[in-house]
Amino acid sequence: MTEYPFDSTSALPAEAIAAAWERELPGVPVTSIGVITPLWRVAKALADDRRRTLHRIGIDPATLDLLSTLRRAGAPWSLTTRELTAQTLVTAGAISQRVARAERDGLVVRAAAGRRAVTVTLTDAGHALVERAVRELLTHEEELITDLSAQDRQALSGLLGRLGSALGGKIS
Repeated sequence: MTEYPFDSTSALPAEAIAAAWERELPGVPVTSIGVITPLWRVAKALADDRRRTLHRIGIDPATLDLLSTLRRAGAPWSLTTRELTAQTLVTAGAISQRVARAERDGLVVRAAAGRRAVTVTLTDAGHALVERAVRELLTHEEELITDLSAQDRQALSGLLGRLGSALGGKIS
């Protein structure tokens, strides 16, 4: 199993942080610290690990996002730039830059699809790269959660989904 890249024992426990704020600013609500601090720490550790893993695999996160979105679309692995923008949650400008880079690298091709639409399609090289990268990445990330039972994984996934939904428009 891959060693987890974050040693939570070296960081001040969330409970100690909450207790310190309770002492220093009585009356300020601190219960969120017990949820958000561990989530933030895990998210940072996972993001750092993913960045290192993708570097080792030889693909950057933006390119993986683009190629993965196209691959998940199914044959013929094509989407319009508007569809890509909606599915990746990045701006049209960011999609344009990603597509231009991937086209330059021979991973996608662009074609006009009407007056204003552009279709982006995976090339054979892009298809091969995304399949290899996704296999390696997901296998690695599966190893990171092996200490959680199937029941724990399902419960955590459900709770995180509920938290994400509850945050909705609360985060600016």
